Amino acid sequence: MEAYKKEFIEFMVDCQVLKFGDFVTKSGRKTPFFVNTGFYRTGAQLRRLGAYYAEAIKNSFGLDFDVLFGPAYKGIPLSVAATVAISEKFDKDIRYCSNRKEIKDHGDKGILLGSPIQDGDKVVIIEDVTTAGTSIEETLPIIKAQGDVDLLGLVVSVDRMERGKGEKSALSEIEEKYGLKTTAIVTMAEVVEHLYNREYKGRVVIDDALKAAIDAYYEQYGVKA
Repeated sequence: MEAYKKEFIEFMVDCQVLKFGDFVTKSGRKTPFFVNTGFYRTGAQLRRLGAYYAEAIKNSFGLDFDVLFGPAYKGIPLSVAATVAISEKFDKDIRYCSNRKEIKDHGDKGILLGSPIQDGDKVVIIEDVTTAGTSIEETLPIIKAQGDVDLLGLVVSVDRMERGKGEKSALSEIEEKYGLKTTAIVTMAEVVEHLYNREYKGRVVIDDALKAAIDAYYEQYGVKA
């Protein structure tokens, strides 16, 4: 596993973005782990988060694209942080863009924030965590309405590796339905691999009991081979 992935997993634990216990997802699934990117709250945290996204984007899509699009609302700071990081780490100037939930009819009019999207632009979409693909269903028409663009793919922070609406993972369903390449900074399998029975800052984050709960969750909701 690449060093930046290990660092990112520990970063999520430190920021309390990745938590273990008893939770319920929006879809009603009882889960022993939860990812809440709303806990990235400081400038220093966003700077590091953007850098991890930048690494994942470069590894999966390269840097030959024009616009990083972050769907409102959580995607707005993600698109800004990641484009800043790409500029700093790789000396590549990518435009950022997001949508408004409500179209503005005065001043800076329209549905977009940041850079306009133009014919011929190559676009990568950035999100936090995707479990059902609902956001993509809402986002793609907005992007395509702006012009004849080339949608390269979607990057998220964590692939939960559970079924979406069918038997395949949410990211696999997005790839098949929309023809989009998808990637994540880390998968939950990588999270478990890095933290299981390993002491981090004086405690074992994933012990045998928690590992058994995670395995049971995936037995019920994981992707069926």
